[in-house]
Amino acid sequence: MPEFSPPNVILLPTPTQYLLPGIVHIMHQPKLQRGDGPTVLVLAPTRELAQQVEGVVSTFSKPCRLKSACVYGGSPRGPQIRDLQDGCEIVIATPGRLIDFLESGKMNLNRCTYLVLDEADRMLDMGFEPQIRKIVDMIRPDRQTLMWSATWPKEVQGLAEDFLRDYIQVNIGSLDLCANHNILQIIEMCEEYEKDGKMSKLLENIMSQKDNKTIIFVETKRKVDELTRRMRRDGWPAMCIHGDKQQQEREWVLGEFRSGKSPILIATDVASRGLDVHDIKFVINFDFPNNTEDYVHRIGRTARAEQTGTAYSFFTSSNAKQARELIDILKEAKQQVPPRLYHMLELSKQMYMAKSRQRYRVRDDKRRNEERASMNGRGVGGGGGGGGGSSYNSRSSGSSGTTSWSEGGDKSYLGGLGKYNKKDSSDSTTSAYSSAPAFSYNPQTNSITPNYLPPAVPTSAAYGQYTPYQNGAGATGGYTSYQQSGVPFTPAAPPPPSQQVYYVPPPPPPPPGQ
Repeated sequence: MPEFSPPNVILLPTPTQYLLPGIVHIMHQPKLQRGDGPTVLVLAPTRELAQQVEGVVSTFSKPCRLKSACVYGGSPRGPQIRDLQDGCEIVIATPGRLIDFLESGKMNLNRCTYLVLDEADRMLDMGFEPQIRKIVDMIRPDRQTLMWSATWPKEVQGLAEDFLRDYIQVNIGSLDLCANHNILQIIEMCEEYEKDGKMSKLLENIMSQKDNKTIIFVETKRKVDELTRRMRRDGWPAMCIHGDKQQQEREWVLGEFRSGKSPILIATDVASRGLDVHDIKFVINFDFPNNTEDYVHRIGRTARAEQTGTAYSFFTSSNAKQARELIDILKEAKQQVPPRLYHMLELSKQMYMAKSRQRYRVRDDKRRNEERASMNGRGVGGGGGGGGGSSYNSRSSGSSGTTSWSEGGDKSYLGGLGKYNKKDSSDSTTSAYSSAPAFSYNPQTNSITPNYLPPAVPTSAAYGQYTPYQNGAGATGGYTSYQQSGVPFTPAAPPPPSQQVYYVPPPPPPPPGQ
């Protein structure tokens, strides 16, 4: 390695930044014997990234007389198994194929003391956390662990806390999500049915330029195939890759794309990271990603190595929930924000508030129903030898609810007031106690006072018709105004609410034995 004076800066690709220390680590370890596993293990989320790392490894491993192997799914197992059995100090692997070889006994990790998790956030996004934890559990605890991540979400932080001890965190730039400032970001506000027309006009402009290498990102594998067929039918030189393609086909497609024979590549997020093509000039987000982290990684395929690039994104109303974060990214990169994007942000806020109100309404209704269900038929055991006891019932009459304690074996528990009955009729609701006058029980003073009772119905109809009615404080009644001998009768006002209190039972006794 040449020596550089302090003013000089070396820009190394990411794999080199952890492979060079790994090679130094290997040089200080005992020499491997046949059947020993690797000393350095690099986990990568995709086949493309694993192959890219393998290419960097080969640059340094040959001069150092080290062997390496790259294992990943979608390709024959035989050649990979032979590379492992020949012995190798460095293994680059995707989680799925590595676990396959470990469980089948084709390799082991007994000598692994240097573990690298490359693009840890991407592996978590792809659902590899169980596989990662399973692999780490097979590695000796005195290992050295390195985690590389483009973002620092809570999931990656949790993984670091579980796998690393007394670790040092190095941040290059801000931890806030931001895009490359050398990328011109253009947001096309449209509806779903307008995408194809906008795409055709956009490609006509792009293909007329000399540097026209373009990646088009689509959300699903099926949509990738459909869009590729339509574009090839219309005469565009397009090819596609996604996770269901065979590895040989993917490598051939990437080779055609790198050489420029097919300048248009249509892909899912499998190509958003680890794609080692340095002269991509345009990125088109035909489908806007589900999160802004993927958006930043997608457009990051262009403007690499201090070059410039352009990213077009079709943004529809279904993407409204990403409006706030997208606006922040555009502002941070000093890009133009479409006015319709601000309007969509307000629409997103309104939709969020409506969903929140609906969620709280459903929660409150559920809570009320649970409270009613818990009150209906709830028994309170009687004293002594498990005597009759009393049960508390909740009933409903018209638009108002009432409660009562039914008489049980120990009548004295109710204070001698008997059973409180709620009687329903078509036009009125009245209440009464069956065996005693109505009383109010005050649990704070432990006192009982007579309740307000409706006036007795007169035997004479001289004052009009007695009409019982119900108010918010209890049952009361009155007479209709009636003209008698020129003197109108006005019923007396009901007593204040403090006197219209009905019997409140004391708290139920504790269960026997407490």
